[in-house]
Amino acid sequence: MPRTRLFFHATAIAAALALAGTAGMVAAQSTDTIDTNEPIDTSGSYQVDGVMVDVSGPTAEAARHAGWRLAQRKGYEMLAKKMGAGGGVPSDSALDSMVTGIVIENEQIGPNRYIAKLGVLFSRGKIGGMLGLAGQDARSSPMLLIPVQWSGGAAVAFEQKTAWFDAWGRFRAGDSDVDYVRPIGSGPDSLLLNEGQIGRRDRGWWRSVLDQYAASDILTPVVTLSRQWPGGPVIGTFEARHGADNQLIARFTLRVESEDGLGALLDAGVKRIDTIYQNALKGGALASDPSLAYIAPPMATPTPTPTPTGTPSDVTTAPTDTPTANATTMTIQFDTPTAGSVSSIESAVRGIPGVSGAATTSMAIGGLSVMRLSYNGDPEVLRSSLQSRGFQVAGSGTTLRIRRPEANPGE
Repeated sequence: MPRTRLFFHATAIAAALALAGTAGMVAAQSTDTIDTNEPIDTSGSYQVDGVMVDVSGPTAEAARHAGWRLAQRKGYEMLAKKMGAGGGVPSDSALDSMVTGIVIENEQIGPNRYIAKLGVLFSRGKIGGMLGLAGQDARSSPMLLIPVQWSGGAAVAFEQKTAWFDAWGRFRAGDSDVDYVRPIGSGPDSLLLNEGQIGRRDRGWWRSVLDQYAASDILTPVVTLSRQWPGGPVIGTFEARHGADNQLIARFTLRVESEDGLGALLDAGVKRIDTIYQNALKGGALASDPSLAYIAPPMATPTPTPTPTGTPSDVTTAPTDTPTANATTMTIQFDTPTAGSVSSIESAVRGIPGVSGAATTSMAIGGLSVMRLSYNGDPEVLRSSLQSRGFQVAGSGTTLRIRRPEANPGE
């Protein structure tokens, strides 16, 4: 059994909305000894929550490892049932290769007994073929996420960090059918994505903003926090909104008994809003707004070539250099789970004919990095060239978002 590496992910406080739990931790599969505060990338995983285990063992550590092994088997059965797939449970060694982490929702450890409520993270690429899901993992078009928090009569989006923004940062979106584009809140984010922008209806302005983030539509989850008295119950009214018209999809309310439960309240709100958005996607309510689609600039009218005549001209024109086509500056956003992925993607992009001066201007290991390049040609040709090199390409115009597809098992 491989040993584990742990890191503290978030603190879940017991709350009135049945959010009882200890510190939420994630255990990544590793061959090292237990170590804390070691992050893992869970963006490409299916997550199964609420797996209950109760096992005994000769020691506390042996009981804990046996509980995690049992959670892997139960989690696989729950995921297979959810996906409508049949068949038996694979061997423990096969499951070890598929499981990317264990989420500790609540655990009690005794001298020789382990009782816990766990979550299990499965690699999409490795488990998809076994469950017959290869090629069926359809997601939405890229959706720009703008979380808005109302508290004390003031609304904040990206003007400053909020507890609502942090809750969306903790959310593992790999198991969602919605492709969230989550800005990190730096640079121009506070200017472009503020609360005032949510009330705009101008499609031209929205198209310009979406082009900057390689997204095709907008999702606006809103929470309004009200407190009964200082340190007392906190009530959160949540709204799932969509589109440039800020259309309301659903609204619900959650409550915790003290300020200590605020993080758990918001985490539960994020998960429920994600479920609402996924259901809306399946029902067709998140269909892309045609008015937000990229509009190419009009083509310049060519100057007609004058017809030569047999009359000689007395005017002599000084020779000039032949003009060359102006290069287009492109912005490429790309996922960089590791430092090595930055150089490999840069090399792949530089190898495309017509590309010059490609350089990463904003690097975020484990997140979304940004590359600027000059391209001599039509941006649509660049899109096709990237797709021919195995990239999935989203966005339009001079801003594109590229990603490597998940490798299928056996590749």
